[in-house]
This record gives sequence, structure tokens and C-alpha cells, in this order.
Amino acid sequence: MEVGKLLRSVPKEVGEINEELENIQVSINAADKMNTKDEQGKVKHLREAALRIEEVIEDYIITQQQHLARDPGCEAILHATTNFIKTMILRLQISHDIQDIKSNIRQIKERSGLQIPSSFEIGSSSVPQHTLEKNALYINEVDVVGFKDPKNILIGWLKENQEEKCSVFAVVGMGGLGKTTLARTIYEKMEDILHDSDHCRVWITVSQAYTIKGLLRTMLANFGNKQEEDIQMNLELLINGVQSYMQEKRYVIFFDDVWNKHFGDDIRQIMLDIKKRTRIVITTRDNDVADFLKKDYDVHTHEMKPLSPKDSLELFNKKVFRKKSDALRQSRFEVISSEIVEKCHGLPLAIVAIGSLLACQPKTLCAWQRLCEPLNYEQDKNLTSTSITNILGLSYDALPYHLKSCFLYFGIYPKGYKIKSNRLTRQWIAEGFVKSDSHKTLEEVADQYLKELIDRSLVQASSYNVCGKTKKCCIHEVLHDMIRTKIKDIGYGHFVCDDRNDHHPMNSNKIRRLQIENDSNIDYFKDASIERSLVRTLHVFKEDQLNEDFLKIIPTKYLRLKVIDFQDSPLNSIPENLGYLIRLRYLSFRNASIENLPESIGNLQNLETLDIMGTVLESLPIEINKLQKLRHLHIHRSRIMGGFGGLESLQTLSHVKTDKWIEAEFKELEKLRQLRSLGLTEVNPQYVSTLCCSINKMQHLKKLIFIAPESVVQDCSSFPEKLQKLRLGGKLESLQMWITKHTNLVKLYLVDSYLNEDPMESLMQLPNLASLGLENAYVGNTLDFKSDSFKNLRKLLLKSLVNLESINIGERALPTLKKIELYDIPKLKVPSGMNNLGKLKVFSIDSMQVDFKKSIQENQWILKDSNY
Repeated sequence: MEVGKLLRSVPKEVGEINEELENIQVSINAADKMNTKDEQGKVKHLREAALRIEEVIEDYIITQQQHLARDPGCEAILHATTNFIKTMILRLQISHDIQDIKSNIRQIKERSGLQIPSSFEIGSSSVPQHTLEKNALYINEVDVVGFKDPKNILIGWLKENQEEKCSVFAVVGMGGLGKTTLARTIYEKMEDILHDSDHCRVWITVSQAYTIKGLLRTMLANFGNKQEEDIQMNLELLINGVQSYMQEKRYVIFFDDVWNKHFGDDIRQIMLDIKKRTRIVITTRDNDVADFLKKDYDVHTHEMKPLSPKDSLELFNKKVFRKKSDALRQSRFEVISSEIVEKCHGLPLAIVAIGSLLACQPKTLCAWQRLCEPLNYEQDKNLTSTSITNILGLSYDALPYHLKSCFLYFGIYPKGYKIKSNRLTRQWIAEGFVKSDSHKTLEEVADQYLKELIDRSLVQASSYNVCGKTKKCCIHEVLHDMIRTKIKDIGYGHFVCDDRNDHHPMNSNKIRRLQIENDSNIDYFKDASIERSLVRTLHVFKEDQLNEDFLKIIPTKYLRLKVIDFQDSPLNSIPENLGYLIRLRYLSFRNASIENLPESIGNLQNLETLDIMGTVLESLPIEINKLQKLRHLHIHRSRIMGGFGGLESLQTLSHVKTDKWIEAEFKELEKLRQLRSLGLTEVNPQYVSTLCCSINKMQHLKKLIFIAPESVVQDCSSFPEKLQKLRLGGKLESLQMWITKHTNLVKLYLVDSYLNEDPMESLMQLPNLASLGLENAYVGNTLDFKSDSFKNLRKLLLKSLVNLESINIGERALPTLKKIELYDIPKLKVPSGMNNLGKLKVFSIDSMQVDFKKSIQENQWILKDSNY
């Protein structure tokens, strides 16, 4: 009877313990804001209790899913008694776990004296998004003060250095002084500094954990070589590939964040046979790096200094007081502003961090004093403490609870790593960091989280897509150090690497996130003592093959995994029993060498993201169609079989090879009404009309790749009105009939369209078009960009237009164009009206006639206004 009562009470207890979790999170957040060892000690056990609650709630959800998913057929009836007993045992275990957690929390409260708040207080610590003063949070690098002298020094060296041999300029200084900001400012202005058409600029982030192979691959990618087979190339081929590029042109190469003094040896291998004059700019914290380079190169060194008090205050005010109404109140805050700035000791990163934090707060003296009180406490207690660490820690402590876990996640990635935003936010979702909103998708909420971290100057957006959304992001090296320390202090994650000193001891059963950069210590994680491991996240950043024995034990010993990311790892096979990982939500084998997926993948009922782009997988097992929670499916021209219509949660489906589909599969697509992104290749001509009917029922669709080789795609007279990005492959009779209806298009790429009429007449009517590409899409001989047309176009790519002879650019046409790429256009002469392109920064050509290149070099506008 007692057991029965316990079992019946489980749903209610789960609800109660979930409320308790929210209360605990508020307490942890409050203790973080106090930022004292005493408070942190009090919540240490609360953090562990919170994790246990999350896991118990997850266990309950899993048992419910399994109960509902059982087949009511004969076999299930035969095993009904066994299944019932299993369910009851699991529920009983959950009930006991909840009672144990409750008892544990009571003990924690009694020992610590903590007052756990009521649920109505939840969320009070978060700064509402509408209070963020956006204008106060954005400072362009060119606005950073105090860089005039070092910038002039570096520019002077670049202009004056005319030696034929390779030479180096080193920017040296402690973290947070603005080395990267200075170098990046110069990098962005290279076209105004060097009026030399034979020079190209390249930016490479090196970081502490770089490898020579990884460095070479990054260089190739930056030189414009996007070949997927680069990841399989050996060292000799990579060096030869880099050298072949560098023999053709002169490069100014920026190597950011160099730590290892032996970096010079690696560079010497690359530069050994380079005949062209190359200039290298490096940023580093270590003077030894610059000294080590002197044995091979002519090295000029500039040591960064802290900002003066005057410049420090100017930078602070730029971050905090951007509105006119703020500027009027600025004098009232002069005293406290000076006190705060003094604690930053001239470090730009610290000034920007504290300025961004205060920009989000009410403009009152009391609010500022209360927020900055921990700074006074830390400095009074420890006069030798590093101010930048305190200030960055204050920015972290002031974050609302839901953003703290998201921010710490950047520490899972290696230092200097530029993370694709979609990859990051989908992992946040899989981890459970992102809270649902009835008016937004989880992805939209996660994007808002990332934007808020960027607004707070804690995260840097390194690139944007044509829609203005952050494409890649990263964090400053000093912030990365701070995060890694925090991760280890609170047990957020564990790192396996070469450095045994970094292999900090920890109870293996309490490791929640595991990151592997080298598996020299991996035997530690194969031990039987961690069979019930609580690891929920596994990230691998390795260039060499991962230990096969470790791979085999993952599905049996790491049953709580929610995230597995093997992107860019040389993985050849996947364990057949992968389906044991029923809690898995994010799974990536992107750019791995896998050839098939196990049938057991159909058991991953909670999987939300499956990324197998860049693999050699030809087809997916039909069991994929069982994954009803799947939201994002990225494949690389692989085939999927019929029956996928049940994947109604799908938001992303790309790039599917459809050459063997029949009409039923194209019609089945209409069931996927939540799609935001769809990519289909090798569409059979006879099914184009059916496909277009299905696409027009996807009212949320924003991105479409539709490749129908040797087909007339005119049947697609229109697509959903929200469409923003379109790549269309196949013959078009005319654009005028339908293209003007799609006024939301920001990106358009036409392939094999064979248009007879100049398409610019129609395309100029698209008011938001920012990126345009034509590949074998036009058979005429002239493209005419009329005066005042294409107001928002920023990128233009023209490729394989065999008959094109002339391009005319009218007055005030293309006023925002920044980049032109021309490839394989044999009859083209230099475009007329190029002087009208006042914003042009990049003019790239490839596979063009020698006469065309010579004519370009003779034009003064290319030497003056663009990076050729």
C-alpha cells in the first residue's frame, strides 16, 4: 500500500521539485552577485542539488515517453507484465531520489543559513531586454580611444618596409590592453594603407592550443581555398598548398593571439621558399615570442601601454553615455565615473566591460554604487588582485541566471575558436538552457540570448550574414581564461588535454561536460568506476583519430549524454549501439569520414539536431523517420527515403539528393509546415510542379535551395512570401513573371538559368536584395545596372557567363556594394562606371583572361579604393 502511494505521488513530487529548482537557481544567482568566497561556499552544494533535480526530472520524462511509445500489439501484450514492473521500478527509484534530494536541501539550508526565496521572486534578477540601451552598447573599433600613436607606428612600418624578405611586426602586451583591437583596426584599413594591387590581407587567429596542421588549413581557407578534402591532407601537402598561394601574390598576414615562442619555427617551414615580399603582424602577451622570431626575421616590436586616465574616462563615457539625454546627466556622475575608471588601471577590456554593464542599469548614483560595491570589497581585501579579473567577474555575476550557463559554454570551445551561431544556440537548446516562449521558437529565444551577451560586450560577433544576424562569434582571450577558471571552480565541465597539470582531479561521477582536445589521458574515462557517469555533453576537438576503445564505451557508460559534437574530427565509424543514448538531443558528425549511420539511430526519440554535412554518407536509414522531435537535419547530398512526412517538427532540411524520389515523396514534403530552411538537389523535371505546390504550403520558409538541372523551373511562379534567401538551379524563361513578387529576398543565386534578357531590369525591383549571384545564368552580352538601382546590394558574384562582354554601372547605382567577385567570364572587358562604387572594398577575380587582369591593374580606381 505504501509503495502504491509513493508511485501515485510521483507526478506531484516532480512538479514540486521543479519549483524548488527555480528557487535554488535564484539563490545561486544572488550568491554570485555577492561574489564572496563565503557565499560561494554556501551554494556549492546547492549547485549539485540543482543538477540532481534536473536529472531526476529528465528521468521522469523519459519513463513517460517510453510508456506512451509502447506498441499495443501482441508482442507488447505478452511482455506487458515485464514492462509494467520495469516502469514501476523506475518510478519508485525516482520517488526515492526526490525524497533524498529534499532531505539534502533541508540539510544545506540548515548548515548554510541560506534563505531560499519563494517562486514569485523568480526572474527578478534579470534585466528586462527592453531596458537595454542598445545605442550605448555598440562601439565600433574605430571609436576606441587612445590608439592614435600605436596605430600610426604600425601604419608607418607597413608603408615604409620595402624589403624583399619577410619581416615581422609584433604587438606585445598583457591581456585586455587592446592588442587585437589595434591590429584589427589596421587590418580593416589595409586598402587605404597599401595602394598596391598585388597585396592581399589575411587574418588568422592562432590561440594557445593551435596545431601546425590546423594553422595551415585555416590559412588555406583564408586564401580562398574552400576544398573539403583539406581536412584529409598531410602536412607536406598543406605546406605546398599554402606556398603556392603565397608565390602568386604579396600578403600581409595578421597572426592574432600567439602564445608559443616556437611559433616562429612553424612559420619558417611555411615561409621557406616564398619569393614575394611578405609582411607579418602578430599579437602576443609574451615578449619571448617576439624575441624568438628575431633569429629568422627582421622584427619590429611595439609594447602596448595602458590608457591614460583621460583616455580611460573618454572610453568609459562612450560606452555608458551615448544618448543625448544621457550626455546631459554625465556631469552628475563625473566623480563616481572617475573612481570606477581608476579601478580599471587603463585596461580597455575592463573599461568596456564595466561600461557595458552600467549602460544596462538605471542612471542613478545608488544603483551604480550598489553594483560596484564588490569591486571595493575585493580591492580592500586584496590589493594585489587583478582588476580586470574582478571587473569581468562582476559582468558575469550580474548576468541573469539563464545567461550564465550560456556564457560559460564558450569555455567548452578552444581559445580563439570562432563558433557558428547556429551550432552554439542549438547546443544551448539541447542542454536545456533556453526557456520556451509562447510567441517565439526556441531558436528565436536562443538568438535573443546570444544578442544580449553581445550587447553586454561579453561576446564578440566576428561575422554577420546578409540579413544582419550574427553568423560567427567568439570571446576575448582574457574572458576565455576567466570562464575556464570558473568552469573548474563550479564543476561545469572537464577538459582532457596534453597538459597533465590541467587534468584537475574531480569525482568522475560528477563530471557533466567533457571536452577532449587530446586523448592521452582518456584511459581515466574508461575506468569501470564511471559506468554511471553523469556526463551530458561530449565535445571533441582533435585532428587525430579518437581512441576506438573509448568510442565503443560511449553508448553504454555515458547514458545521460544530450550533446555529442564530433565536428571536424577524423571519425571513420559509429558504434552500432548508438541508439542506447535515448536522452541525446544534439548529434554532429560534420566533416567526419563516416559512410553510414546505424539503424539504432531510430531509438533517439529526443534528438533535435542531426548534422552530417561534409560526410560521404550516400543515404540515411529509414529509421530516421521515427525521430518526431527532430528540428534540424543537415545532410550532404544524401538520400532520405519516403515516410519522412511524420517529421513535422523539422525546421531545417538540407541538402537532400532527390534523384530517386517519385511524386509521392515530393508531395509528402507539404506535411513539413514548420520548415524555415529547405535544400533539395537533382530534382526530377517531371515533379517540379508537384514540388512547388508543396513548397507554397510552407508559410514559415525563409531559405530555399532548389536545384533542378536541365529543367525548366518556370512552374514555380511564386514561393512563400517570407522567403529571404533563394538559390535556384534550372532553366528560366523569364524573371519578370514572378521575381518581383518576392520583395523580402535579401539573397538570390541563380544557376544554369540561361536567361536571354538582361535580368537586372527585373532584379532592380527587389528593394531588400543584399547579395546577388549569377552562375551560367545569362547568355546575353551586356549587364546594365541603371542609375539609382540596387540601393542595398552589398555583394555581387558573376561566374561562367561565357557571352558577357560588358557591364555598365550607372550613376548612384550600387551605392552600398562592398564586394565583387568575377570568375570565368572570358569575353568581359573592364566594367564601365566603376568610379561610382564609393563603398567597394574587395574586387576578386579568378580564371579570367590575362588582358582583363592587365587592364584592371592599369585602372587607378582599383589601386585606390579596393582590396584587389
